[in-house]
Amino acid sequence: MRVLALDYGSARCGVAISDPTGVLATPLEAVSKPGSRQGQGKLLALIAELDVDRVVVGLPLSLSGEDSDQTREAREFAAVLEKRLRHRRLDVIVELYDERFTTRLAQRDGSGVSVRADEDSRAAAHLLSGWLDSQR
Repeated sequence: MRVLALDYGSARCGVAISDPTGVLATPLEAVSKPGSRQGQGKLLALIAELDVDRVVVGLPLSLSGEDSDQTREAREFAAVLEKRLRHRRLDVIVELYDERFTTRLAQRDGSGVSVRADEDSRAAAHLLSGWLDSQR
């Protein structure tokens, strides 16, 4: 199963993909303006091209676990993405996953995630690694 993780931000969206065995998370190029028509188009094309089975969208909960404006924006982004996937008849599950601390981990990365990738996509790779670990 191939899983794509998205670290959503209104200006940029970090992207990471799992290997087919679900062990490794590799950061990809971030997508600019993911909420725009063009940004959504790039994400949909990437999902189809990589034959993704599931998309995990980072949910930026507050430290106390409460929703914030960013959390609500991420939920809306995931809902729109899921609707567009269904419209294109792509059978892909969209799931939200707690992303607390992934950006901080990406900033001081010593975990083996490619340091050459941009910070947003390194955060997506950490998000994906956490999700993959939770599935074992």
